[in-house]
Amino acid sequence: MTLEFIYLTRHGFRSNWAVDSKTGQYSTSIPSPTGIASDPALAGHGVDQSHQLAALLKTLNPAIQRFYSSPFYRCIQTILPAVEALSHSVSDPETKKIRAENGLGEWYGLARFDHPSPAEPSLLKKLFPRFDEGYKVVIKPSTNGESIDNLHNRVAYALHRIIEQCDKEGVKAIAICTHGATLIAIGRALVGRMPEDITEQDFNPFTCGLTTFVRRSKENVETGVKQWKGPESEIPAVKWRDGKGVGGGWTMTVDGDCNFLADGEERGWRFSGDESFLPANDSVKGQDAGELGVVVEGGRRPTSPVLSRKVPETPGTPSSKKKTPLSPLSPPKL
Repeated sequence: MTLEFIYLTRHGFRSNWAVDSKTGQYSTSIPSPTGIASDPALAGHGVDQSHQLAALLKTLNPAIQRFYSSPFYRCIQTILPAVEALSHSVSDPETKKIRAENGLGEWYGLARFDHPSPAEPSLLKKLFPRFDEGYKVVIKPSTNGESIDNLHNRVAYALHRIIEQCDKEGVKAIAICTHGATLIAIGRALVGRMPEDITEQDFNPFTCGLTTFVRRSKENVETGVKQWKGPESEIPAVKWRDGKGVGGGWTMTVDGDCNFLADGEERGWRFSGDESFLPANDSVKGQDAGELGVVVEGGRRPTSPVLSRKVPETPGTPSSKKKTPLSPLSPPKL
């Protein structure tokens, strides 16, 4: 058996953090559990979303057999309730762990200062007992910054190795929790399409929304991809563009479904085309991490009496989506 399904989600509503684009100093109004200002925890609303997401993920067919996550706190925190929910009904110890992959981590553009790194594995293990210390990270983003193109290539390489590993382990379905920009890059690398206009809203990374990919082919899987040599080394080339897709190519069957969330679609994101992280106004002292992109206002619907519970009884079903209106990101930050 080889990998056939990838369930992809974005972390829930997070606490606020900011960066001074002139000095590279990060700050937060709420201390992070990791002690890293740029590594915030979920806000209370995000915690509720994570439980609503878990209620859906534990019902999926085929069932999730591996959990991968960005190593940043908010992503591990988001996927943890699903791991806990499934851990009571599975015997495979690997399904009860969270594999934190740096290659699925956040994107910070080409700012001229050092870019944030997640907490060390030893600390994450203390904070999250489900954290898999035995997992070997396949690639780490450059702390000197990344172009949009390099983000996509980094993600494509990480996916190539993850799919390769899952094929060897004989698992059929996995879940990945990541960030807005990274989710879009993952979608593009899987389906094999890089739009001419980088700002195209081709995927909908709403907080805790669910996007599903089904493998098109197990044939023509690229082999001979070079190994990543270490920090600040070149990203090994993976041929994913022009419709090829990583691992034989994938088809998106569900796009950012939020029907199972009490408040529906919230705080989506798309690329603005900017890579620099430089403020439009020199007087700006602190910028939210999301200011490299554009927040997408979701089609929020009235809160349902059933879905307002932290763990909904009946997860929603996928529905077709209309493209949503866009608005520039501005304070207050969410």
